[in-house]
Amino acid sequence: MDMKNVVTIKGVLVITLALAAISCKNSGSKNSSRATGWEINSKEGGFQYNTQYKEQETAPGLVFIEGGTFTKGKVQDDVMHDWNNTPTQQHVQSFYMDETEVTNIMYLEYLDYLKRLYPPSQENFRAIYNGALPDTLVWRNRLGYNEVMTDNYLRHPAYAEYPVVGVSWIQAVEFAKWRTDRVNEHNLADAGYLDKNAILTDVSADSNFSTEAYINAPSQTYAGNEEIKITSKKGTTKTDPEGNEVETNIYATRETGIISPSYRLPTETEWEYAALGLSELREYNVYRGRKKYPWDGQYTRSGKRRTLGDQMANFKQGKGDYGGIAGWSDDNADITAEVKSYEPNDFGLYDMAGNVAEWVADVYRPIVDDDFNDFNYYRGNVYTKNAINEDGTVKIVTTNDIVYDTLSNGKIVARNLPGDILQVPITEEETYLRTNFDSSDNRDFRDGDKRSSRYFGQTFNDVTESDEDAQTKKMYHAPKHTVTTDSAGNLIREYDKSNSKTSLISDEVRVYKGGSWRDREYWLDPSQRRYFPQDMATDYIGFRCAMSRVGSKTKSKIKTKH
Repeated sequence: MDMKNVVTIKGVLVITLALAAISCKNSGSKNSSRATGWEINSKEGGFQYNTQYKEQETAPGLVFIEGGTFTKGKVQDDVMHDWNNTPTQQHVQSFYMDETEVTNIMYLEYLDYLKRLYPPSQENFRAIYNGALPDTLVWRNRLGYNEVMTDNYLRHPAYAEYPVVGVSWIQAVEFAKWRTDRVNEHNLADAGYLDKNAILTDVSADSNFSTEAYINAPSQTYAGNEEIKITSKKGTTKTDPEGNEVETNIYATRETGIISPSYRLPTETEWEYAALGLSELREYNVYRGRKKYPWDGQYTRSGKRRTLGDQMANFKQGKGDYGGIAGWSDDNADITAEVKSYEPNDFGLYDMAGNVAEWVADVYRPIVDDDFNDFNYYRGNVYTKNAINEDGTVKIVTTNDIVYDTLSNGKIVARNLPGDILQVPITEEETYLRTNFDSSDNRDFRDGDKRSSRYFGQTFNDVTESDEDAQTKKMYHAPKHTVTTDSAGNLIREYDKSNSKTSLISDEVRVYKGGSWRDREYWLDPSQRRYFPQDMATDYIGFRCAMSRVGSKTKSKIKTKH
């Protein structure tokens, strides 16, 4: 056999083996199960799953933050000597965060929706809209004239792209829930599961959308209004045992990949990691140094030639100096500034220092217990479950049983709107023999409280419920004011006048970060942290939303070296 024929035979053999390999690879295609061999997504029915899913789409307003490890806490200045946020090594999963702080126009869209669906002119809805309104009186000062902001800051178009203020932590959480539902409603309409026009014109207080209700009881969404739900575009028809044609797969599930994870407030660890934007200090797999601010360098003024001397953020520069000298302004702002007025950090996030401080999700404690957890650290978990009716279905809130909370300041807010699934605390049935949690409320876990550790004092005896003296020595023994209602419906506010209270820290105070237009540069350091009651608001605290990343850690298509 000559050499030419040998080469030809070898070539044919290589091609045959290659085709065989391809054939073997395709035998386990995305449309057949590697577990059973059954077809996935058959038109006749059976298991339905999005086998073409690539990755999570970036939701409106967000930017991607690739997670990793970093040193959380103060490593430079601690002039307050307040035993607060000591350095710990933490790991953060990838997530998304709002490019800017939530602005007035974004919040006004929320208010407009509530006003249309739940008109405050109707007595049973009045508290929904009023409870969501920002407190515009936060601008008032007994020795200052700020009425122009009181009257105009929230609604005037001149302030449309300024960060919303006067919003409590609770109101920020409710905004994030509303935003989740509106985005998912839009996603489902784009995918053909809902009527695009009907979700604008046919929704009402009795017929509206909730993401969790759609997932758990889709036929009850919009109170079963079939004018809004499309059943023909996505459904498949099959014949039941009686010979009747039945539509199946007419609702989107989590398996479709269409339903987005929830908007929420970022955890303190996520916020600090995102604000630092340490990527520019990375050298291979090590951070070389530590940033004092979201930008590189030790100073608040720009060192770049084009912007030399310009301030890098909006903050109080000195006593009586909120914006510099007229005509030669240092930061072009005396109160808040329009978002995107300053350069973003390396993650593409604006105003992570200054402008307004920002609520984060965590309950405040000076202790960061990294010995117990150093992965996605967060204090504030309160686990709930869906309330179940006697027939086994989920209990969906109606206009007759809206859930309201009366806050410590007497303000009434709605916690469960019509269409939501009522939430109740988990019970021992869910925690029996579990090793990772044993109660619904975990806000005070391992923080010095009587249940999880020894109390703060000279002795190491366990605190008991009957030990009144020990109760006064608790590290987080905060005042508890009460608000009650008399028979006529009037609020009765009573202050806690006890002389034995030892702290202002409680389970109802939340962390805020980032410094503001009222703060000196010390507070611009992302590691600085303060706390404020979750049901109160100020003229210097705003917020931005975050969203968890599902799937891969990175969006890069290039395989990284491990």
